[in-house]
This record gives sequence, C-alpha cells and structure tokens, in this order.
Amino acid sequence: MDSALTVHRLQFAFTVTYHYLFPQLTMGLALLIFWFKTRAWRYGDAHANAAARFWIRIFAINFALGVVTGIPMEFQFGTNWAQFSKAAGGVIGHTLAMEGVYSFFLESTFLGLLLAGEQRVGRFVHWLAALCVFVGSWLSGFFIIATDAWMQHPVGYRLGPDGEILLDSLWALLTNPWLFWQYWHNQIGSVVTASFVMCAVGAYYLLQKQHEEFGKTFLRLGVPVGLVAALLMAFPTGDGQGQMVARHQPVTLAAMEGLFDTERGAPIALIGQPDVEKQRLDNPLLIPKALSFLTYKRWNAEVRGLNAFPRDQWPDNIPLLYYSFHIMVGLGTLFIALMALAGYALWRGRLFASRPLLWALMLAFPFPYIANTAGWMTAEIGRQPWLIYGLMRTSEGASHLVSAGNGLFTLLGFMGLYTVLSMLAVFLLVREIEHGPEVAAPAPEPEAVAA
Repeated sequence: MDSALTVHRLQFAFTVTYHYLFPQLTMGLALLIFWFKTRAWRYGDAHANAAARFWIRIFAINFALGVVTGIPMEFQFGTNWAQFSKAAGGVIGHTLAMEGVYSFFLESTFLGLLLAGEQRVGRFVHWLAALCVFVGSWLSGFFIIATDAWMQHPVGYRLGPDGEILLDSLWALLTNPWLFWQYWHNQIGSVVTASFVMCAVGAYYLLQKQHEEFGKTFLRLGVPVGLVAALLMAFPTGDGQGQMVARHQPVTLAAMEGLFDTERGAPIALIGQPDVEKQRLDNPLLIPKALSFLTYKRWNAEVRGLNAFPRDQWPDNIPLLYYSFHIMVGLGTLFIALMALAGYALWRGRLFASRPLLWALMLAFPFPYIANTAGWMTAEIGRQPWLIYGLMRTSEGASHLVSAGNGLFTLLGFMGLYTVLSMLAVFLLVREIEHGPEVAAPAPEPEAVAA
C-alpha cells in the first residue's frame, strides 16, 4: 500500500474516532435532558429541573469539544481526499451542507437558550429549547449518516461526462434503505452511551454519599433507558443492519464472521482467531446454523464465504474487521446483562444499597464508547477496499499533492493537540461532577406592605 495513502487513512481514522467520543454522548444526552425538562415543565418538578441543568452543563462541554474536533475533518476532504471530493462532492455536498445549515445551527442556537437558564427565558421557552437541541442533534446525526450510508450503498446518482458522480435524486439519497437501519442503530448506540454515563454518575454519588437524591434520580432514568436501548441495539436495529450487509456487501459479512468457505447452514463464531494465510478460523466456538438463520431467516440458507469473491474485493484487514465486530457484539451482550440485572435490582428496591452493582455501573461507562468505536470500525473497515462501494476505490480518492511526510506531520500535530484537549475535557467534566447538581433556591417571601 502507498505510504501517503496509509498516512491519509490513519489521520482520518484518528480524527474521526476521537471526534465521535463527544457526539455519541451529546446525541443520547439530548434525549435524557429533554425528558427531565418535560417533567419539570409539566409537573413543576424543581428536582428534575436541577437534574436537567446539571446535564446541560455536561452536554455543553461535550458539544464544544465536538465542534472543535469536527472542524478539521471538513478540511481533510479537501486536503487529504481531494480526488474523492472532486468526484463525489456533487452528492455528499448536499447532506454535509444541510447538516451545517439546518441541524448544527438549530442545535447550537437553542443550546445558548438552555445555558441562559429558565429564569431568563421562561419555563416554556426553556423546554422548547431542550426539544430543539434534541431535534437538532439527532438531525445532525441523520445528515452525517446519510453521507456515510451513500458511501456504503450508493443510490440516486448518475455519472457525468467526465466521470464525476452527480446527484440524480435527493429523495433517493435521503431514503436510502441502508440509511434507515444505520441511522437508528447509531442513534440508539448514543442513547446507550448516555445512559451508562448517567448511571455511572448516579452510582458514584451513591457510593460517595453525595447528592444522593440526584444519584437515585439518575439511576431511575438511566437503568431502564439503558436496558431498552441495549435491547434495541440487538434487535431490530442490529438485525436490520446485518441484513443490509448480507444483501449488499456479502464479502464483508463473510469477513466479519471469519467465514472462508461457502456453507449451507453456516455457523456463527462466538470466538476464534482468523488465519487469512491458511484461510481458516483457529480455535473456534461455533453456534451451528445460526448465521444462516439470522441473515436469511432459514436454517440451511447458503452463506457465501470469502473464497466466493475475487481476492481484490476482500476487506483490507480481515482480522481487525473480525475482532471489531466481535468486540461490538460481545460488549452489547454484556450491556443487556448488566442493565437487566440492575433493572431487576431497581424494581426490587435493592439497587441503591447494592455496592457491587453500583461499582459495576460506575466502572462500566467507558465500554459503550469502546463498543460504538468498534461498531464504526466494523462499518468502515468492512467497506474497504472501496471508498464508495462499487464506484471508487480508496486508493483512487486520496490527494495526489499531499505527501506522506506532510500527512504524518499534521497527524502528529493532531495527536498533540487532542492530548491537550483530552486533559481539558477531563478537568472540566470532573469539576462539574464533583460540584454536582445545584438545587434551585426557594423564591423569596414577598415583603409585607406597610399599613
């Protein structure tokens, strides 16, 4: 592989992976904040309002860091991936522009009203701002994923006279069948992250015996929402996304499962180590016929293996793809188990006093980040060697004038800058968590009117 191309890929992988640490929390958190604000507005619940104010501050820190780390990615389309931008800009330019013009400004504008506080803008406007931030953040995710879904399964396009890719139908782009399942799988994943973070903070407060009422409130919301979201990640969204892969990228499905030979009644590998040279899966633990049933709903359905496809269509890094997929699925299964156990304890009234469960919930918060990252790695590594599946190979989309040295220099610069941003993020978030939610002061008594 060309060294400059390798550096370009590493740089974009690093920047997009780091960037997505922040939106995956803000998108899920926007939903939970809206729930708190709805309860506060409808019932005049001061406790829920204080909880919302606390998470709005956490949201704002993550939003700011997401903006800072997202801007460089826009420039990389022109610097590192100029040939891709030149060829496909007529398509992806629409969704990327709509994300900036509509959703980003909607989210950022109303976030300002949220931060201004209910005392300044009024109860209804503050609730409306929470709704708009939620809609804006999820609309932002929609347009970004519409762009990626088109690269995974291009629709609604035609080729121009010079080979450029032109948009033929905006409606087809926005109703891409791949987009539907990928969008909901991603958004529910963000809810899993936000729920686990909320549970971790709530468990921390109970273990430290600080802000205990808020800790209980965070667990009462985070545990049931986290359980439902974890279940939805598996079915129907995960199942639907898997069927899209089986239908439109069968070679990717084979690599994800380490399946080298075509089989009827193909098994699912719970564990194993793919050996690409010997074309086998070492030390496998298999569930017979499960892959055929899950992908085609027939126990004896034929699933094509990697050897059914030309070698130049295989994903570039089959072991990394295989492990990314299995990490995502394995962690997702653990999320269901942990939240089900916590949900049962909550229902029985035992969760708040169960230190082992509280410790488990507090220490589990990094794992949704790992699972979401592994999921995106599965999607993007699985698409290789195509930049636009079936239309443009990754090797054809890189810039010709940016050398490996230039790319490596900027990659090292990003790493240094993001290290500083990481320290700043940890400092700000820890400070907010240590400070805790603020309870609204009671309204002052009206002064007596002199007789």
